[in-house]
Amino acid sequence: MVILKIGSAGTLESCDASVTVEPRGNQGVGEEKNAIDLVVESATDRRFASRVREAALAALAELGVENAKVLVRDRSALDCTVRARVLTACLRAAGREDIPWQSIDSAGIKGMNS
Repeated sequence: MVILKIGSAGTLESCDASVTVEPRGNQGVGEEKNAIDLVVESATDRRFASRVREAALAALAELGVENAKVLVRDRSALDCTVRARVLTACLRAAGREDIPWQSIDSAGIKGMNS
């Protein structure tokens, strides 16, 4: 999936996460052409930052996102919430309006990574 513009999802309320996804701009010398710049900010407990990171990267991989800047502001969100917020922000950032919501479930996304 190609990220075309800035997309966001979620809130900064307790037990939620705010996710912003945007196109990765011009790369500097020696940087990879396709890469994910992922930043996780956790105001509550840094012990779970790696779990949030794993959930975000898994959701990005589900959609086939290979080139994006992603900011996750975690407020003790569950893995499923992080996944949902990342998926929604990416779909918005890709300009997708034809989202077949019935194909998005806990088993994965079918046919959405184009």
